Amino acid sequence: MTIRIGYAAGAFDLFHVGHLNLLRHAKNHCDFLIAGVVSDELLERNKGRRPVIPLIERIEIVQSLRFVDRAVAETAPTKLDMWTQLGFNVFFKGDDWKGTPQGLLLEEAFARVGVDVVYFPYTVHTSSTFLRRTLELLDAPPVRETAL
Repeated sequence: MTIRIGYAAGAFDLFHVGHLNLLRHAKNHCDFLIAGVVSDELLERNKGRRPVIPLIERIEIVQSLRFVDRAVAETAPTKLDMWTQLGFNVFFKGDDWKGTPQGLLLEEAFARVGVDVVYFPYTVHTSSTFLRRTLELLDAPPVRETAL
């Protein structure tokens, strides 16, 4: 019997229930779960912004979950590079990637090395982007009314 080593990656910035759902579901589909926490530098390069929570703290948050067996910094430029370092045989992703050009390329690359790609439902009502926008609004200076 082959041990299923799973890998679920994410920024895990402004940790929320969507992150929790992904990792919980992932652990239910593998024997050993590795959570890849995307580095500050990769986030800035790929998304054009730095995370709110620093990498070391995001790793500590993710590692503290009982269903995460190991949390690592994702510093390699591609998921295939992370596979080379970690040797997982199943990769977990939110279904917002399913059928997209990036998702199809990922599936093709992983199929060549024998890694299954498993999608889980994306938690639509909560996202780090939504939380970040809300925080920006709360932090914005108040709008002054002008007298007519």
